[in-house]
Amino acid sequence: MRRGLAAATVLVAAAAVGCGGAGGPAVVVEGTPPATPYRGPLDIPTKEVDASTPRAMRTASGAAGRALECDGEIYWGTGPDGWSEDDGGDSPEDGLRLFFHMFDPEVPRSGYRVERREADRVLYSYDVGGRTKAAVVVARDQQGRPGWGPETNAACDPSELPASVTTGAGWPEIWTDAVGRRVPVSKITSSAGAEHCGWQSAHFLRFGERTYVRDPHGVFAGDDVLAGRYHGDSTLPADAHDTGYRFRDWRLWLTDDRGTAYVRTAHGVEAWPRERRGFACD
Repeated sequence: MRRGLAAATVLVAAAAVGCGGAGGPAVVVEGTPPATPYRGPLDIPTKEVDASTPRAMRTASGAAGRALECDGEIYWGTGPDGWSEDDGGDSPEDGLRLFFHMFDPEVPRSGYRVERREADRVLYSYDVGGRTKAAVVVARDQQGRPGWGPETNAACDPSELPASVTTGAGWPEIWTDAVGRRVPVSKITSSAGAEHCGWQSAHFLRFGERTYVRDPHGVFAGDDVLAGRYHGDSTLPADAHDTGYRFRDWRLWLTDDRGTAYVRTAHGVEAWPRERRGFACD
């Protein structure tokens, strides 16, 4: 979702505004606001919708969702999920830090600037090239919750953030296309299995509506959740084609039926079976 006019490039200065850990990146920084900052109201009514469509997330995320300037669709957005009576902070910056603590979101944890400030609300934005890719509205003294805390929040696809931000634990693996452009995780992404589930030796590749599983140690053997077996030393079928998608030295090949993902590596070809049915651990 875009604002009506393109924003000017934001030049982030190094000065902190009372935030950030000792010696660490500042949560809030000074910066030059874009030429056309978000000018709408910050107290837009929100409505929780039992769906995860872009329209539903915009409805749930109020002003934060409307402040985004995504290249593609909104990636996620949520509305009020009140902090407890004792959680509210003494300042808007405290409210922003509370957002990170409450939600553990897939957004940067530093480098935000104040885009709009009102008496009882502040809009914080994380900008890339002068365009807002993550937004958080914090509010003061809501009913039964004194102090400052998060009200609405929204973000663009992680692929629209800098690679330096999205590298590391907690982020989805972002693939590139044949010419090196980062591909939205809503289209293709991968991740290691959760350690608390005992799945850390497995790997999941989500492409469109399908999920493929790398399972070299047979974590899911006998569970009937996979439509086949993983093969670490496979060959490409004659009708397989290179999708152009890459992650490190992995290259994704598929046949027309997309029944198996063939991942070409520096050491050969692996066959990742398709997930037959959804599965999860407690």
